Amino acid sequence: MTTAPTMIPEMLLEHTAARFPDFARDHLRLEPLEKGGSDRKYYRVSVGGVHRIILVQYGSQREENRHYVAIAGFLDRAGVRVPRIYFHDEAAGLIWMQDLGEEDLWASRLEPWSVRRSLYHSALEQVLQLHAGAMELLPEANLTLQKEFNAELYEWEQEYFFENCLGRHFARDARDCDRAPFRAMAATLAEKPRVLVHRDFQSQNIMIRGADAWLIDFQGLRPGLPQYDLASLLYDPYVTLSEAERDELLEHYLTLAAATELPIGEDFHATYHACAVQRLMQALGAYGFLGHIKGRADFLGHIPAALASLRRVTAQGPSLKEFHAVLETLPA
Repeated sequence: MTTAPTMIPEMLLEHTAARFPDFARDHLRLEPLEKGGSDRKYYRVSVGGVHRIILVQYGSQREENRHYVAIAGFLDRAGVRVPRIYFHDEAAGLIWMQDLGEEDLWASRLEPWSVRRSLYHSALEQVLQLHAGAMELLPEANLTLQKEFNAELYEWEQEYFFENCLGRHFARDARDCDRAPFRAMAATLAEKPRVLVHRDFQSQNIMIRGADAWLIDFQGLRPGLPQYDLASLLYDPYVTLSEAERDELLEHYLTLAAATELPIGEDFHATYHACAVQRLMQALGAYGFLGHIKGRADFLGHIPAALASLRRVTAQGPSLKEFHAVLETLPA
């Protein structure tokens, strides 16, 4: 499949009018939406200022984009709240889907914990439905998923950090960091039983409608560890959570999981800790790459928060003691 050309807004409106003949072309309006660091372009299409839908334009640079629609249908059948898909034009790289509104979990970041708690609980309930419920449907789903979390992928995330954050952003020689503890951590995580994970389960990928959480940007769905999704949310660099809040949310998930078939081993917390290291290294690598290679300097502003969290989690055990010492020398 060749890369779909980037269409100008006028052409996007023409495609929309063709797909929705009940909508008068003269009443359609297009509003670009800023959405993270992906290669997809998002637009809100309004009809006479009343009805609204989301239009996504994607290219073929990333294979996962092509499978978003099939995964959305699968998650819906599994009981996970996701936006409804109206039309998919694969040749043009266009998806029209339900508009869930403008409020995501990130938007509540300044609210008191008494308000945010229930929103986080709803998000955890949805991701648990993915971890536990969706697995039962997977054998019959015939889905194309992204590469599972194995030792190779964990090591890739580690090197992503060393290259793009430690090296490119902080100008440190990554060769000075002993890789042996990281390789051991990757091998240990790779041995754990996998479930389906979102892979980018953070506040801006969780929409809020009323009191309910809905998941978006799930095209990276793959077999992995539930602790990776939990670490993605609880150590989200875009939101500040206290240690007490993190602990409370983790225990809430475990309480819910106890009523499912999800395997919860005695090493659950140790695995969660290792996944937090992995996720934060991946995020920091992404910020360095997007900021210095893709020209998205705004992402560099998230490095201090993510780095502070990585320092915190690497200080909790002796296996990454030398790495923690390196992190302590980096400017805040």
